[in-house]
Amino acid sequence: MKAFEIKKNVYWVGAIAWELAEFHGYLTQRGSTFNAYLILDEKITLVDTVKATHKDQMFARIKSIIDPAKIDIVISNHTEMDHSGAIPDVMDLCKNATLICSPHGETGLNKHYDTSKWNFKVVQMHDTVNIGKRDLSFILMPMVHWPDSMATYVKQDKLLMPNDLFGQHMATYERFVNDAEFDIVMEEAQKYFANILLPYSRQSTNAVSEIVKLDLDMIAPSHGLIWRDKDVQKIFKAYELWDANAVKDKAVIVYDTMWGSTEKMANSVYRAFEKLDIPVKLKSLKKYHISDIMTDILDSKYICVGSPTLNNTLMPTVASFLYYLKGLRPKNRIALAFGSFGWGGQSVKEIEEIFKFLNFEILDTVTYEYVPHEEDLDKIEKDLEDELK
Repeated sequence: MKAFEIKKNVYWVGAIAWELAEFHGYLTQRGSTFNAYLILDEKITLVDTVKATHKDQMFARIKSIIDPAKIDIVISNHTEMDHSGAIPDVMDLCKNATLICSPHGETGLNKHYDTSKWNFKVVQMHDTVNIGKRDLSFILMPMVHWPDSMATYVKQDKLLMPNDLFGQHMATYERFVNDAEFDIVMEEAQKYFANILLPYSRQSTNAVSEIVKLDLDMIAPSHGLIWRDKDVQKIFKAYELWDANAVKDKAVIVYDTMWGSTEKMANSVYRAFEKLDIPVKLKSLKKYHISDIMTDILDSKYICVGSPTLNNTLMPTVASFLYYLKGLRPKNRIALAFGSFGWGGQSVKEIEEIFKFLNFEILDTVTYEYVPHEEDLDKIEKDLEDELK
């Protein structure tokens, strides 16, 4: 395995996780990468590491250009173990190396590993460290998406290494966005934001407002491909919209069904949006994973959720989706709860409770006992169409 030069004397030395299928309940059908970067200067600097299970890849890539024992500085932008997992091995090998991190980074690393022999240098916002021909400066980004998160900026190379910010879960041979299929990269960037950064959109806004002031032509995140040249502005524009919870006039219908009644209702809801020329997607939880559904929800104005009542509550799949949605906290949405029941009918009330918690505007509830007939389905469609006009 070999290192990949992204700037003169700056190398990608990360790991490709072709096999990664899931990440914290988020499906990663295209795998991922754990990105680490090596800067060759008077002080050799390693920015982030990789998940411990993939450390052999990282060390092999470093060895393709230098002896890893020569590393002088290790920067930990983020304590989470997919980025810090190989730090103990590096620090054991490089006994005189300095470990640079944020104040919360030091706390987090102390709680994850035996750091008793590590030489810490804790940095604050805009602190600068000279490594020879380059000056490294640091942007603290608390809660993007952990308290310790920060970005490393190399002024002379116009290069930012912001860890999870601007990342995508993609395993590819290519290293740059403009060498891959752009639409697929943006789809994965949107999925990454929707499933990881959406609850921290305010903190992300603050971080991006600092980053856009920098003289940049390359952003090298900790997962996925590297943004360069014109693509830097494209991802800035996307984050501006995602951070603002900006929505388009489109709808996502999410449901599960037992004997088909709630599915019939879902199709009536679909037809109402279709009649008004509002783009709409129908997502059965039997087929679609919640992390993929969130990608569609990220920029959709309307969120419609349907469930029959089972054991006086929601179908388990719908409950799982709703609690996932609750944690990710999208804003500025219009919501519809619908569902069938035999007796009780508690499911729709529970859907509405989640909508109220999220401060959604709630449309008139749609329920039906047992099996809706054609005239009932036509009425659901007509009533919703009239309400949406």
